[in-house]
Amino acid sequence: MATVLAPGSALLTAQARFFQVLADPTRLAVLGALAQGEHSVAELVDALGVPRSRLSNHLACLRWCEFVQGRRRGRHVVYGLRDERLPELLVAAADLAAEQIDQLGSCARLGPEWI
Repeated sequence: MATVLAPGSALLTAQARFFQVLADPTRLAVLGALAQGEHSVAELVDALGVPRSRLSNHLACLRWCEFVQGRRRGRHVVYGLRDERLPELLVAAADLAAEQIDQLGSCARLGPEWI
């Protein structure tokens, strides 16, 4: 049987923060696009239809939390996922959310910002 961790443990706190990074639709869209391959900021702006400044803020969060990494390609920086396990996690999360879409949409304890 697995060890049960206390809510204040460092590992559970890190896991909660990990899921907070994923708790934004724009960041999920960025990760989904990068799961398909590397992209520049301009390519992501075009693909996702979000303002460049908003995208840059989300990329900064994803870089700081080590979900993505950037590398130079000529004059541009291209971004890619840092961990090859992320696409599988994103697919599993999408499958779980699709199965619970009505419940998630009506949960009053999450607040409206999840939409």
